[in-house]
Amino acid sequence: MPHDRAQPPATDPSPLSAEEDLVTAVLTASRVLVAISARSLGEVEESLTLPQFRMLVVLQSRGAMSLSRLAEFLAVNPSTAMRMIERLVAAGMVVRETGLQDRREVRIVLTEEGVRTVVDATDRRRAEIAQVVAAMPPEQRSGLVAALRAFAEAGSEPAAPLRQLDLLGW
Repeated sequence: MPHDRAQPPATDPSPLSAEEDLVTAVLTASRVLVAISARSLGEVEESLTLPQFRMLVVLQSRGAMSLSRLAEFLAVNPSTAMRMIERLVAAGMVVRETGLQDRREVRIVLTEEGVRTVVDATDRRRAEIAQVVAAMPPEQRSGLVAALRAFAEAGSEPAAPLRQLDLLGW
């Protein structure tokens, strides 16, 4: 017997079903955002991977930090973070700085080229996201800001700067 798609469900969705719908919607939206991120990064720096770019963003948003702390923020093991750092040092995106008081302390610091890469890729993402938002029905945009801010806060992500040019001192 064919299923009548126009017929409403017999019962209200369970809280678990509503939560699954929310997770599925966020997962689908994240695919859009990852695609935008990949395109914007490819236009700025073809050789940079998304995980390497994420490392640059963490350094840009949270400041210089040790290898172990950086690995913790990225949820990778220190050896993986070290390989990423090696590639970023070779690309001129980060440098290692020795601590002034403790010469054994080494911090990973974003270079001007690293900052410029984050700014350029983020500006491109911002423009493409603005196009997606503009294509949304206006009445559906109103709750999006609060929901996305709450989502980012729950994920412990600091807010992006309003203007990327501020990072370069322009």
